[in-house]
Amino acid sequence: MLKTYQYPEFGYVRSPEQAEGKQVRHPVVIIGAGPIGLATGLECARRGIPCVILDDNNTVSIGSRAVCYAKRPLEFLDRLGCAERMIAKGISWQVGKVFFREKLSYQFDLLPESDHKMPAMINLQQYYLEEFLIDEIAREPKADLRWKHKLLSIRQNDDHAVLTIETPDGVFTMEATWVVACDGANSDTRKMVGGDFVGQFFQDRFLIADVVMKADFPTERWFWFDPPFHPNQSVLLHKQSDDVWRIDFQLGWDADPVEEKKPEKVIPRIKAMLGENVPFELEWVSVYQFACRRMKDFRIGRVLFAGDSAHQVSPFGARGANTGFQDADNLGWKLKLVLDGNAPEALIDTYTEERAFAADDNLMNSTRSTDFITPKSAMSKRFRNAVLELAEHTPGIRPLVNSGRLSTPTPYVTSSLNTKDVGDWAGRMTPGTNCDDAPITLGGKPAWLLNQLGDGFVVLTFGEAPASEVKSGGVSARVVTVGKDIEDTKGLVAARYDGRPGTTYLIRPDQHVAARWRSFDGKTIAAALKKACGQ
Repeated sequence: MLKTYQYPEFGYVRSPEQAEGKQVRHPVVIIGAGPIGLATGLECARRGIPCVILDDNNTVSIGSRAVCYAKRPLEFLDRLGCAERMIAKGISWQVGKVFFREKLSYQFDLLPESDHKMPAMINLQQYYLEEFLIDEIAREPKADLRWKHKLLSIRQNDDHAVLTIETPDGVFTMEATWVVACDGANSDTRKMVGGDFVGQFFQDRFLIADVVMKADFPTERWFWFDPPFHPNQSVLLHKQSDDVWRIDFQLGWDADPVEEKKPEKVIPRIKAMLGENVPFELEWVSVYQFACRRMKDFRIGRVLFAGDSAHQVSPFGARGANTGFQDADNLGWKLKLVLDGNAPEALIDTYTEERAFAADDNLMNSTRSTDFITPKSAMSKRFRNAVLELAEHTPGIRPLVNSGRLSTPTPYVTSSLNTKDVGDWAGRMTPGTNCDDAPITLGGKPAWLLNQLGDGFVVLTFGEAPASEVKSGGVSARVVTVGKDIEDTKGLVAARYDGRPGTTYLIRPDQHVAARWRSFDGKTIAAALKKACGQ
């Protein structure tokens, strides 16, 4: 039990098909009710896909686990109805500081640009987020969350999978057109279908200590290299809600993970850091070894993998859960189009194309961070220490300081769903990039641009549009005109989208740019819409 949180217990309910002795085929079955599984289920349901979420437990995750949520995943969670509760409960921050021994070496600001609805980063214990997602699912009739349902086996066919499920009432089978495995880095689902990871484990260990205390530290991310209270190692500190502080202590590969979790080992480390007279209580302790690896293909037959079941990164940079939410964001609209018969099944394969590309970017950044934080040779350590010493007074050196490149979205710049640019463009809104937010006025009231996107394809245009929608087959894209349907309150939509008169964007349901032009042409837009649907 935790001192600041009481775990809920959710009731087991016998599945209708088990009670009636019928085998039912569901469009989507999701394995695992962690944050990524819950978000995937909610995303599917909000897009009109009936889905079942199975979990072999009956409560939320034990311990605070993932705690940092970045701006782009928060924008996705805002569409799911959770972000405002997360922000209200969590700790918003955007400044990070890096210390070398006793001195401040470098600091950074994650959101130097104003006028975004979501903050740069919030810290919130994972169990709160899961509760918020479960509350939203309870209000969603197309999502069926089933506790105490354990997957025993999968048998795959050409157009569906058969799942054998164990419950307190015995064993039964169910069918799924698609299965989404969100059951973590040690995914049983992945093992059942013969999937494997490619990558590396790092030979180092870290201690997580969640500590309840009243402290004078600001709500910033502080990272120490070789501090006097933990020499020759590194330490990370940041605040969560309920006066819970997360402290990560580097231990080294030779540390005994069982011994290091004992209070008599943990408490002296914390006292050395805080001082003998600072009162605190231990909330949760864990020791982890980290890895940077991924599956070669995020699809095996009818089974798709998301979150840690598909890829695993070291925790430096908060790239685990954040990239998992972007998996769910990428997958939901593609499943909807394919299940409705409005896109070929090949569209599902672009999930691996785009999200494996993003995973490789995350793995690269995470590996570089790990190599800087835990150098593997005396030469590497000397280089790192020289960088940290010089960074205090040499701005040009500071980009080399790497205490974890914090999670940012990866543009799908090579995606086969993009239509290439023609002409000269300014700014970052290239095809494959997630859309920037900006303040707008809607119906005379203040609003945000991203809240007007995301329910389907959208044509965003800066000028008169000859149509209210553009169609390709069974898929339509509604037209939103800046200056008519929405008002560009501060001119930031035009500034961030290089919105000269006539400029037109095709935006995907996951709020990524599919194409852009300098004028509105229905046939050209329809062709790009068809391409964005995988045709």
